[in-house]
Amino acid sequence: QVQLVESGGGLVQPGESLRLSCAASASIFSISTMGWYRQAPGKQRELVAAITSGGSTNYVDSVNGRFTISRDNAKNTVSLQMNSLKPEDTAVYYCNADRYSTLLGWVRYWGQGTQVTVSS
Repeated sequence: QVQLVESGGGLVQPGESLRLSCAASASIFSISTMGWYRQAPGKQRELVAAITSGGSTNYVDSVNGRFTISRDNAKNTVSLQMNSLKPEDTAVYYCNADRYSTLLGWVRYWGQGTQVTVSS
């Protein structure tokens, strides 16, 4: 079982930056992929950014160039640096981890979410 705890959300003005962090209870070295999803009011949850154990990254087009995902295996954390924030980025952001279990196969874990609000 992997527990994920997000932090760093808050209220910021457009154009400002925010850094989200996700702490995992297990070594993320053994976790294939970690990522950040977000869900805005009335919208579907969408993948924002993902990073593999090998360090390759993917971003949704709307944040590409503004957001950067990184992982620190030694500290068991994954971060999302969000720059040039827009009101459209307002959402609850969820940390995600995908881990392979010998018994269960691929298992997806979720954090409880952290609110990010971008408003003037």
